Amino acid sequence: MDELRARGVVRTSNNPTGDLAETLFCKAFGWRQAGNSNRSIDAVDDKTGQTFQIKGRRLTAPNGSRQLSAIRELDNGGFDFVAAVLFDREYKVLRAALVPHAIILGGARFVQRTNSSKFMLRDEVWSVASVRDVTEQLKGVVI
Repeated sequence: MDELRARGVVRTSNNPTGDLAETLFCKAFGWRQAGNSNRSIDAVDDKTGQTFQIKGRRLTAPNGSRQLSAIRELDNGGFDFVAAVLFDREYKVLRAALVPHAIILGGARFVQRTNSSKFMLRDEVWSVASVRDVTEQLKGVVI
């Protein structure tokens, strides 16, 4: 973790999946990372003004769940897209997508205990017309 932090790949001491996802998306698209304390956005595209919550999920044999981490401020429209990536057990990019807020809103379920929403990043998401497959862009990022 110290080496990943020194290289600027992660920003926290948390599980590296989220930080790695943020780094990949920001490098791939030239987005600016938001501050660590921002609840509803992780990055901003300064060219378009669009905002993103960035989510990563590592799939392993014992746990293949595709439930993304807590999504905050969903009802308030606090972001434009969820930028989501699925990693394999070795943190190689399997699939990645930019999912519009409306798609997340329609498919997420509110969890009162965490005061957040959860969304399952199933394969069907990539077949939605407004979802952009960005797998190849993320695979091309060198860290």
